[in-house]
Amino acid sequence: MSIIDELESLKAETLARIADAADLAVLDAVRVEVLGKKGSLTGVLRGLGALPAEDRPAVGKASNEVRTALEQALDERKALLADVALSARVAADAIDVTLPGRKRLPGRKHLINQITDEVVDIFTGLGYAVAEGPEAELDYYNFTALNHPPTHPARSATDTFYVRDLSEEVPGQTGPVTDVLLRTHTSPVQVRVMERQKPPVYVIVPGRVYRRDIADPSHLPQFHQIEGLAVDEGITFGDLKGTLDYVCKELFGKDRKTRFRPHFFPFTEPSAEVDVSCGICAGSGCRFCKYTGWQEILGCGMVDPNVFGYVDIDPEVHTGFAFGMGVERIAALRYDIPDLRMLVEGDMRFLRQF
Repeated sequence: MSIIDELESLKAETLARIADAADLAVLDAVRVEVLGKKGSLTGVLRGLGALPAEDRPAVGKASNEVRTALEQALDERKALLADVALSARVAADAIDVTLPGRKRLPGRKHLINQITDEVVDIFTGLGYAVAEGPEAELDYYNFTALNHPPTHPARSATDTFYVRDLSEEVPGQTGPVTDVLLRTHTSPVQVRVMERQKPPVYVIVPGRVYRRDIADPSHLPQFHQIEGLAVDEGITFGDLKGTLDYVCKELFGKDRKTRFRPHFFPFTEPSAEVDVSCGICAGSGCRFCKYTGWQEILGCGMVDPNVFGYVDIDPEVHTGFAFGMGVERIAALRYDIPDLRMLVEGDMRFLRQF
């Protein structure tokens, strides 16, 4: 068989394979096998130099005609397969406009933010202003100016997150910088407000606080607190009781009762914890309130005169009260949430209930 006959045979075989190619990958494999650098047609063209001089023109012409025919067939088949692939992709991505649309639920505030805003609204309605302060706080404001003695357990590293400054390492320092910490309550803002504003002072302080607690159903290492402070002439414990009784009724319902139990806080004297009557059993006693009929809601008291000494306010002229409530605890008591971790785990099935 002559070389020209071989070329015609290669042409016929390759055209058949091109026509049978089912997709672009198979078609490209045929192209490489025949027209590639190591392809069968390329090998024939490289062998032209070994032919007698009188045969070269005819074989060269036949080779070019075969190459041209194969390249044209490849281009046509490629265009056809590309159209088929595009049609298949369009069909796969097609949208049936007759199908019902997907319902997009509207966004909403997190329950913690809802309660915070509600409490702030209650107090701004009473004439209180909103104050803020840093979450990374100085030991002085978090403890010292709030009448915590140097040996108070809350100052220990087992209770408080202390901050270590890695940007300016102190030579030889191996422990934390003991005068900077993540605030354990929002009470430091009270001191900061009284430093720059003399009485009368009526502020509410919402914010995040941090304590070295293991997360469990009733504790979180990061939670939200709302602190309140009122300082003026002639303020009494009766004013404190009236204010908090009003707030509890606004939060939990007009039929709820409050009671004040003696307690101790370093920065208030006298101090008390406030309970609200159980909303499950209406005060008769149940498992939720541990059969006491009451649920603890917040701590409060009259500002200790020692605290006034740090901010240059005369305790003989001015008196005041302070209180602090946990937002997560309010949410748990108000909506019967058994585990505080549910508020921060991001489960939308739970959060969309509120």
